[in-house]
Formats: sequence, structure tokens, C-alpha cells
Amino acid sequence: MDFDFYRIFVTLFAVVMSITVHEFAHAASAVLAGDDTPRRQGRISLNPVDHFDPVGFIMIVFMTVTGFGIGWGKPVMVNPANFRNPRRDDVLVSLWGPASNIIMATVCALLLRTGVLAFSPGIRYFLIIMVVVNIGLALFNLIPLPPLDGSHILAGILPPESARSYTQFASQYGMAILLLLLVTGGVRLIIGPPRDLLMTLLLGR
Repeated sequence: MDFDFYRIFVTLFAVVMSITVHEFAHAASAVLAGDDTPRRQGRISLNPVDHFDPVGFIMIVFMTVTGFGIGWGKPVMVNPANFRNPRRDDVLVSLWGPASNIIMATVCALLLRTGVLAFSPGIRYFLIIMVVVNIGLALFNLIPLPPLDGSHILAGILPPESARSYTQFASQYGMAILLLLLVTGGVRLIIGPPRDLLMTLLLGR
């Protein structure tokens, strides 16, 4: 295997930053919705250490080096019963993780297109990687299968009876379906078209 250590380092840094912001967004939005659990657990933080998961980080490194697999940070624990509007707020808290990544991708793309900060090839490369990583992270997490954010979002917007049926099905088979999609490359087929569209919209290429 031909290792590009610069690419690996930049991508690893971008992934860690993006996951940190993603988890912070979950934590902050949960507190704003009325659940103080993330604050008590020290998750209202942009320090990557506070969102560190040992196995997830090993998988991040493996994914960065090989281009295959997934990585993750420590999930933010919330208690929806503490939300002011449990069903609505569970959707919003789940949505804020992917939304934060889309916001980061947009900011980095604007810096690229306006030339602000992108005054060297190294910085331009980092900003491009940030756009790619954040778009991928957002779209992947929107897949409606546990334990991804999309499963909470879909359960929250379905009618109550349909949501119960979906939740029961997803809890039994969701993880197996997600693993199957990862192994077979199905995830790339799902997120590929919207990823390409967003990349074109943000970067103009």
C-alpha cells in the first residue's frame, strides 16, 4: 500500500475536527432543549478529548489510511424525557449534528471561493478536505438506520403508529442492514448522488 502521510494527517485532522463539532452540536442543542445531561457529562466542549472514543478513534485512523470503514466519536447521551417537547426536540437535536457539518462545509467552501485564508496550496487542500469530510459525515448520519441520527429524525417525523413500527423494525435489523450497506458499498450508492450535488453547489466543480 502506498502511504501518503500528508494526506493521511490532513484527513485525520479534518475528521477529528468534524466529529468534534458534530457531537458538540448535539450536546449544545440538547441543553437548549431542556436536557442538562450533556452539560453534566462535560460534552459542551470543542475539545476533541471530551468526545474521544478509543475504538471509534482506531476506526477513524483505519478509515483514513485505507479509505474503508467508519469512525465515530463518543455518542452524546441525552434524556428526551427532559425535553420541553420530547418528540420535536429529539428530531432537532438529532438534526443539529449533520446540520453543523453542512455549515462547516459551507464555511470552508466560501473561504475557498472567496480566496480568504486560502493563500497557499496546503491551506487550500485542507479546506477542500474539510468540505469533503463534512459533507460525507452529514449525509452518512442522515441514513435512517440505528445508531445514526437519521433513525431518530425519521422516527420523529413519522405518524406515531408508523414510528413505533419503524423503531421496532430498526432496533431489530437496522444495525445488520447498515453493516451490509458498508460491506457491499451500498452506502456510497446512497450518499454518492447528493454528495456530488452538494460538492458542485459549494465548490462549483
